[in-house]
Amino acid sequence: MSQPLEGVKVIDLSRILAGPLCTMTLADFGAEVLKVENGAGDETRSWKPPVNAQGVSTYYWSVNRNKQAVIADFADAADLQALRELICEADVLVENFRPGVLAKFGLDYCSLHELNPKLVYCSISGFGEKQGAALPGFDLLVQAVGGLMSITGEPEGTPSKVGVALVDVLAAQNAVTGILLALRERDASGQGQRVSVNLLHSLLAGLTNQSSSTLATGKSPARMGNAHPSIAPYETFAVQDGVVAIAVGNDRQFAALARELGQPELADDPRFSSNSARVAHRQDLKAIIEAATAQDTAVHWAQTLMSAGVPAGKVNSIAEAIEFSKELGLDPVAIITDPATGETTEQIASPIGLSRTSAQYRSIPPAHGQHQELLNTLANQ
Repeated sequence: MSQPLEGVKVIDLSRILAGPLCTMTLADFGAEVLKVENGAGDETRSWKPPVNAQGVSTYYWSVNRNKQAVIADFADAADLQALRELICEADVLVENFRPGVLAKFGLDYCSLHELNPKLVYCSISGFGEKQGAALPGFDLLVQAVGGLMSITGEPEGTPSKVGVALVDVLAAQNAVTGILLALRERDASGQGQRVSVNLLHSLLAGLTNQSSSTLATGKSPARMGNAHPSIAPYETFAVQDGVVAIAVGNDRQFAALARELGQPELADDPRFSSNSARVAHRQDLKAIIEAATAQDTAVHWAQTLMSAGVPAGKVNSIAEAIEFSKELGLDPVAIITDPATGETTEQIASPIGLSRTSAQYRSIPPAHGQHQELLNTLANQ
């Protein structure tokens, strides 16, 4: 079965998360990705623990499947020339070096556009290439200065980061989108172009309704814990054995919730009869709901409320979430066979479903310099 990006050659000069996740996504759908690292390797190779059964960092393992890997020293003339020859034949290059660094080696967009006018060159930076060029693009830093931490956490608590490097993930998705757009345009023009993605702008765009409300009102939203600024009840509630999430999006669902709580009269209470009223009286409403939910378990309330048409669910661990996804038939886990050893390993599958040309899992993440002959052959010519 052919894949959408079969025949597309990608040179991956990126490391850590945003760039490697972008290139792995391309590889899952058929692109031929060559991961180029220096002698020390991608930093995430050393981010341990945790490690998998092979002793490999699970961070590195998560975003580098379906790739080949070589080691190149940009300061070595033979390595650099060999890499440039590979770039001559490439369709896409992805890099996340600090702006200006690659120009020292003739690996910047302008230099490589002259070498290969069809090349789609994707740069991922933390804060762009102007006044923010020197700022380090670490996800935690961007979550802090980009406003995400200011709306994450309890109102009276400390601002909190999200539990995963979410900004890197957003940037990776934007990079994939930009690359596919540029490839599609190249079909018409025959010319490559530069795709620029930065973490800060990716976050501001990803804040969606929160950044929109800030622009419209001139007022930045505050931390609200798990509550929603515009909908109620739409948050977590204490139950007998933990926490349950209840997401009421309209008056019909609220009336159903009130019935299941044994208090149908709440739907007609002026404090709660419309969403705007419920938002205004959210604290009173939460106290009433929790007095009822505390009488039974998370599983009970999740099943009872969902059966009544009220979106609700137990707050799962990640392991529980994977099992839940399996129960729903979503096939969240991919089984990958190592061509060299025949051993199998599990990874989270691509979330992108295509009916005819689905993601394929051809190889596990490569060892450092595993495919060095691809570069050495050219370097020795």
